[in-house]
Amino acid sequence: MKLMYINGQFTKGNANGEIEVTNPATEEVLDTVPRGTAEDVESAVRSSKEVFKSWRKMGANERTSLLHEVASKVRSHKEEIVHLLTLEEGKPIPENDEELEWVANTFDYYAELGRHDRGRVIPPGEHSQFNFILKEPYGVVGCIVPWNYPLLLMAWKVAPALAAGNTVIIKPSEMTPLTALYLAEHCFDGLPAGVVNVVTGFGAETGEPLVKHPDVPVIAFTGSLATGQRIASHAAPMMKKLHLELGGKDATVIAEDADPERAAKAVAYAALINAGQVCTSTERVYIPQSKAKQFTEAIVEHVKSLKLGSGLDASTDVGPMIGDSYRAKIESHVEDARTRGAQVLTGGQRPRDISKGWFYEPTVLTGVDHTMLIMREETFGPAVPLMEYTSFEEAIDRVNDCKYGLGAVLLSEDPKKIKMFFEDVKAGTIWINDPLTDNYAGPFGGMKYSGGARELGIEGLDEFRETKHVHWDFNMEDKSYWYPYGR
Repeated sequence: MKLMYINGQFTKGNANGEIEVTNPATEEVLDTVPRGTAEDVESAVRSSKEVFKSWRKMGANERTSLLHEVASKVRSHKEEIVHLLTLEEGKPIPENDEELEWVANTFDYYAELGRHDRGRVIPPGEHSQFNFILKEPYGVVGCIVPWNYPLLLMAWKVAPALAAGNTVIIKPSEMTPLTALYLAEHCFDGLPAGVVNVVTGFGAETGEPLVKHPDVPVIAFTGSLATGQRIASHAAPMMKKLHLELGGKDATVIAEDADPERAAKAVAYAALINAGQVCTSTERVYIPQSKAKQFTEAIVEHVKSLKLGSGLDASTDVGPMIGDSYRAKIESHVEDARTRGAQVLTGGQRPRDISKGWFYEPTVLTGVDHTMLIMREETFGPAVPLMEYTSFEEAIDRVNDCKYGLGAVLLSEDPKKIKMFFEDVKAGTIWINDPLTDNYAGPFGGMKYSGGARELGIEGLDEFRETKHVHWDFNMEDKSYWYPYGR
């Protein structure tokens, strides 16, 4: 059993049993972790709250050095972490290599951003005054992390929170806790005890007590809309700062001028990376009616060429889904589309030549419309539904016909269409010809039901800082505007 990490120590705590962590490619149990309780959350909060007093006042140079040290240790353990991540989460090794590089670079990025930015000085109203803005840490931050990018989405929260002077409690997904505990042992070990805690367990037993705890003023969460809404309802009475990234139903629009072969590769990558289990996965594809046949044939041919298999196999393109219930969801979406008249051009079933693991064939559908679940609800699986449009304005309307607004992709070299797209589409990130690529300095987050949080960039740091204005007058003299008015 891998133990929880509380106040710099590995402990079973007050666990109520164990949780099995399963390899999604083989269905074999990898290890177990403690089934944490509210008492364990209490211990972690007490630890983080106490060390916050000194961590928030630590000099910027020392804190920066400690965060750079985390990044260095992530790189030195990269091979072991990538292997473990592939076992517990399922993505192919190249995708996990990329995730680990992002993790290390995120800590490096915020180490420096935290060193040089604390606020600003503004012009005073009078010569005798000094006005400045301070950006201050909140205190203890609860980081509730999903399973699909268990280290990357953890780093996007933990690194800026620490750089701002907060302490953190990480609650990893019960499906992928092993890599978070590995980082605690090998990469966070140089931080003062309590600055980072890791509590394992189910949402109702550890996540909810973390959300409800009065000494945790910030909750940073990535996950489903339903869970985000539940978190918000618990946090509202305490007026907590919420940092919510709640998924999406991202669209890709292929313009008439796009090259069919290049578009096929872009769509497949955007829709099928991590078996489609990405909040920014392309889950809706709009193709011009005038060239629908060309684009459809190119996409189907390319998707058929992709290899399904274990993430440890160097030749694998698409790995397993994380669990049977997630596979069942895409199956229900595909079946709903079929019954409503859609046609499956490739895939649409479990692979017949793989007996173990939660695999589902990359699937391309045509003849879909917005009455179907696969075009309305988050599928989170390896599906590419294609819908035709007759005008570019219609395509934009289709993109916006969705309660989510996380990201959107356009494949085109037409500057007029590009400008129209990034101005009129309601989404937090717009990708033109390079889907799902992030920039450390560029904020990531959504609009509408995707939540209003931002990760990365200076905006990502500000999510974990509250603003204070200091108005200082050097003259301790009576002011002309003080009472009495009649003097």
